[in-house]
Amino acid sequence: MNENKKTIWITTGYELFALQGPNNLKVEAIAKKTGKSKSSFYHYFGDLELFIEELLDYHIQQSHVIAKKEQAAKCIDPELINILIEHRADLLFSRQLRINQQVKPFFDTLQQSNLIVGNAFVSIWVKELELTLSKEQIAGIFSLALENFYLQINEQNLNKTWLSSYFNALKKITSHFSAPHIVR
Repeated sequence: MNENKKTIWITTGYELFALQGPNNLKVEAIAKKTGKSKSSFYHYFGDLELFIEELLDYHIQQSHVIAKKEQAAKCIDPELINILIEHRADLLFSRQLRINQQVKPFFDTLQQSNLIVGNAFVSIWVKELELTLSKEQIAGIFSLALENFYLQINEQNLNKTWLSSYFNALKKITSHFSAPHIVR
């Protein structure tokens, strides 16, 4: 029962972090959203710094959940897109980590999460986009695509229509990398 009450704090704080960033993460706002007292927060976490550490750990757990689902997916549209929509809070949390990566624990968590989720994603991506490039080239393109993705996503556009459009545009761009080029 206590663990369930603690989980409510974590999932609520996680969502607030994802939507508003770490600078807007306040105990009072989390307590209001959960309908719990601030003293209950301090009972479970001691302070905001420890709470944020729990949020970062929770994000790594969520990254493993996403990676497992991605490994089972056979295509980008609709399977991978549905996974991304289902895990929109996790994507927005990653976006906040990226925005605030000058904070070392955020940077470290982002790097760890990218490795967990990225490996599963890249295998679908390479197969579906029919990329015939070296691992280094694929890693470079994926890194740029990932950065571009996080620059563009927000709470409003993280939906099936936008994601389908994004992946179609990415497919069109990457098709130029695999096609033979004629030098004149």
